[in-house]
Amino acid sequence: MLHLPSATAFALLMAGLFVLAFNQRFWLTAAGLFWTGSAADAAFLAALGLLLLLAHAVLLLLVPGRLPMQVAAALLFPLAAMAAYCADSFGVVIDSNMVRNLGETDHREVMGLLSPRLLVYVVALGVVPVFLVARCRMPPAPWRRQLRERAAFIAAAIVLGAAVSLPFISRFKLSPEQRHLAYLSVPGAALISAAEYFRGDPVPPVHARAETAARLDGRNPGVKPLMVFLVIGETARHANFQLGGYPRPTNPALASLANLYYFTEAEACATSTALSVPCMLSPLGRDGFSMASYHAVPNVLEELAAAGVGVTWRSNNTSRFEPGAGVRRVAPADDVRAALCNAESCLDAILLEGLEPAPARGGQDRLDVFHQMGSHGPAYYLRYPPQDEHFRPACRRKDLPACSAEELRNAYDNTIRYTDHVLARMIDVLARASADYDTALLYVSDHGESLGEKGLFLHSAPYRYAPEEQKRIPFMLWLSDGYQRRARIDPACLRGRLQQPVSHDNVYHSLLGMMEASHPRYQPMLDPLSACRAGPAPVPYAAR
Repeated sequence: MLHLPSATAFALLMAGLFVLAFNQRFWLTAAGLFWTGSAADAAFLAALGLLLLLAHAVLLLLVPGRLPMQVAAALLFPLAAMAAYCADSFGVVIDSNMVRNLGETDHREVMGLLSPRLLVYVVALGVVPVFLVARCRMPPAPWRRQLRERAAFIAAAIVLGAAVSLPFISRFKLSPEQRHLAYLSVPGAALISAAEYFRGDPVPPVHARAETAARLDGRNPGVKPLMVFLVIGETARHANFQLGGYPRPTNPALASLANLYYFTEAEACATSTALSVPCMLSPLGRDGFSMASYHAVPNVLEELAAAGVGVTWRSNNTSRFEPGAGVRRVAPADDVRAALCNAESCLDAILLEGLEPAPARGGQDRLDVFHQMGSHGPAYYLRYPPQDEHFRPACRRKDLPACSAEELRNAYDNTIRYTDHVLARMIDVLARASADYDTALLYVSDHGESLGEKGLFLHSAPYRYAPEEQKRIPFMLWLSDGYQRRARIDPACLRGRLQQPVSHDNVYHSLLGMMEASHPRYQPMLDPLSACRAGPAPVPYAAR
């Protein structure tokens, strides 16, 4: 047994464990930001450590009763272990959006994170300290005495904290480039982020859906129906796309296609799937987006389905995103799953199964949406078939820092090359359907990825501090000859606009424009095709 003189001693012991054993990434980052070798730097870092110690001790002492305080400490250690693992291994911080991501994680994504390193963190930092807490004993004391002791410590902590902070007040005013340090504190940042998440966004006024209803423009008799594919990529970053200037052949199939338009300056709405997918499909734009606002207005899939478009949703992603009312979900057959899936994930070829261009002249317009697994890490090597491992040697571990930079880049580039293969096959489906449909494809990734730059891996960094690798994304259009004639697209005009900035804010308006749907929220300036529509009206199919 470990006998401690008071609850204050217990709180200080637990706080010391948190500050010293769980904050490796925090202290390395702090040293990189503030340490130049001077005595003043050492004094500032010591003051920072003392403030963290006092803050965590006060947090525990605010839990009434000794047994509840011990239970709270025991529950904090597994949370802190996971936060420390994410920070130390990938540079990933736990903010409110990351808490949202964790809430939407399914068993396949959890399997993808399992590694020997994770097991070490869970046991050493999540389980062993719980046994230490269980062996701690404090002498009984009347509740009034406990209250006085805690109040005295908290008051002293406030005074001491103010005293050590005062000489460094200018340093504690972190610059924008330094503020991400606050997200790395374990477990304090995770607790604050969880509280922010569960508190939720303010609920805005509910907009009447009837007044924002979309409608399809009048069709000339005999004009072919539309077949448009929206492909939502996963974790594909612009920096590794051959179409965007990357020197390696990661897009050999797409690079050989005509009528392909790749926008080189595209940015995501968020750095996590849980936010970026609803954001790109909403009319709100990044600046006006919140999850509460998103649920108050229809997304573009719901709008088009209500207007009469046949909208289907096929997902190979672990996200629990709900496409909305009127959207038909399509799931692959069990035999297809058996051939293309393992316990952790499925190959994106599963999205192609049963995708046949049914002949339907004069029939219903179609919007088929595909949510890929794409380049989701850390198990990049599971995102493509072994025979498609073009770049070698490839990292075949989930503990990404253990791989060399070359191995990591090779594995990631193989995922992009496999996405190239899947997209080319989708375009082939659309090309073969062009006798009966006017066809087009829009591909946009949900966010990018860090591959070790600045010590960061994966994604989900707070947007204000996220590196460009996590925000810059591929954004691509393929338009059949028939679609270009129908929509009066000037290819030279469109090619001349490929260096202009686009983002997830453009997706909602692009889809409305591509499907020829009228809507009060439609903004032509946010539809990349709008400025390049010219020439005569569409020619009815019967007259072609």
